[in-house]
Amino acid sequence: MKIEKVKIFRNSTNKTTEVERKVIEELNKNDFKLVQENYDLAISIGGDGTFLKMVNETNFKEVLYYVGINTGNLGFLQELTTDDYEKFIQDLANNILIEDTKSLEEIIVTTKYKTISYFALNEVVIRNKNLKALETDIKIDNVLLEEFVGDGILISTNVGSTAYNMSLGGSIIDKEIQALSLTPIAPLKNARYHNLDNSIILSSKRVIELIPTSPNLILTFDGKNEEIENVIKIEVKLSNRKIKCLTTQNNNFIKTIHNKIIG
Repeated sequence: MKIEKVKIFRNSTNKTTEVERKVIEELNKNDFKLVQENYDLAISIGGDGTFLKMVNETNFKEVLYYVGINTGNLGFLQELTTDDYEKFIQDLANNILIEDTKSLEEIIVTTKYKTISYFALNEVVIRNKNLKALETDIKIDNVLLEEFVGDGILISTNVGSTAYNMSLGGSIIDKEIQALSLTPIAPLKNARYHNLDNSIILSSKRVIELIPTSPNLILTFDGKNEEIENVIKIEVKLSNRKIKCLTTQNNNFIKTIHNKIIG
């Protein structure tokens, strides 16, 4: 890889401002150019929300490299700590970093009038627009799984499995496994409705299809809400499209889980 030009994305906290100043000093010291356009590397300084905003604003460009420096709380996507950036930039200058690709999920929404494709790194959340119960048939590879009734449905990637999915009690997916997690949000359980309580981990070859009773929905892609009307069906699948992240050689998924959740 050959990286010369860098753009910084950041949130507005005082801690981020101070870290950004030090990062810029180190980048300049190693002869990297800070630019706003035509950059090779996008650096996010902040929390996971800042990282998601960065990759969405850059339209998940496959030619770019991404990295995050955590000044927030958990920071699963912001893999570098504030103690790591100096060594990271030196390793970047010496071209000894590891490329870590992350898969996106594609969400294809068919409405009465058009078909729209969206991408997400973490997850998509599907709810009824008026925030009443979501009623939808859920099919996997065109086979009916359930007639779901509840607050909503969350479909996450392995990357997003440690985000909202985990808060809902969904399983954490090893970063080495390409899969989707289908997780119910407050499913209705009574004599009439027999909805699943647990998330289902689905292989990368599966296609999830939702056919909602109400056509007016709110879809949330990586935290960004989109109101979509006249929905006929929604298909979610793991995309062949990926983003390229840079990480240090000592990055370890199990260690990350221990440090950020257990430790």
